[in-house]
Formats: sequence, structure tokens, C-alpha cells
Amino acid sequence: MLIKSQKDFFSGLMFSIIGVTFAVGAKSYSIGTAARMGPGYFPLMLGILLAALGALIMLNAVLRRNGPPDGDPVGRWAWKPLFYVLAANFAFGIFLVGLPKLGFPSFGLMVAIYVLTIIASRAAHQPSFKTSLILATVLAAGSYFVFIKGLGLVLPVWPSFIA
Repeated sequence: MLIKSQKDFFSGLMFSIIGVTFAVGAKSYSIGTAARMGPGYFPLMLGILLAALGALIMLNAVLRRNGPPDGDPVGRWAWKPLFYVLAANFAFGIFLVGLPKLGFPSFGLMVAIYVLTIIASRAAHQPSFKTSLILATVLAAGSYFVFIKGLGLVLPVWPSFIA
């Protein structure tokens, strides 16, 4: 069987692997039923859905009738965007809760979201600082209302040395 689109095939494979991983991880929690969902129900269903979606994408990549003659090969790895996105998530975690053993204080959700957005925006081809600040403001406000006010999560909102 010939793969007509390598990009789609490997994207689908990645989705399937992540979905199966989430589904397996959710099994360590109580699943419950559809009427009385346990904490593992939602991750299990999302994992199954993502794995099925990945399988459909892989199937489409193989069964596609009109694909490029070269098989739509996967290009070079985009190292710069990969680095910035991973670094942004790493920085978000550190700024959110801090590193007490190293003396780095918690900066809270608001500062962590600004740091995340500004670092991740560097992955764009033409990063705009103004656009990053606007996006960070919208994300910070939305996160505050959804996670702190709406869901009542106990997260540090402001830097520990201010609050």
C-alpha cells in the first residue's frame, strides 16, 4: 500500500499515539458511567476520539486518489518554532508556581500567561510584540474568568510577593 500523503499519514499517526496515551492514562482514574462520570471519563473519551480521528486521517492519506506524485513528503523539522513553543510551556509552569528550592518565587497566572504568549509568539515568521500583548491580555482575562471565577480552581493569580 502506497502512502499518498506522508504529511497527513504522520499527523494522523501522532494524533493516534497521543489519543491512545491519554486513554490509557485515563484508565488509572475512576471512569464511571455516562450518567455519573468519574474523573477519568472525559480524558478517556477525548483520547478515544483523538485516536479515531488520527486513524481516519491515516486511512485518508493511504486511500486518497489524487495525491502529489512525490507522496507529499514531510519537510525539514522546524526547530526554531519547536524550541519557542516548548520553552514557552516550560516557562509558563515555572512562572505559575515558581521554583521554591531555587528561590524563584511564584509569579501567578497573569504573569505566566504573558510570559507564555510572548515567548510562543517568537515562533511566528513575523512576530509582533503589540499583537502578542493584545493576545496575552485576552488570554489572561479569559483564563481568570474561566478557571478562577468559573471553575473555582485554586491557582496563584498574582505574584507571591504582591498577593
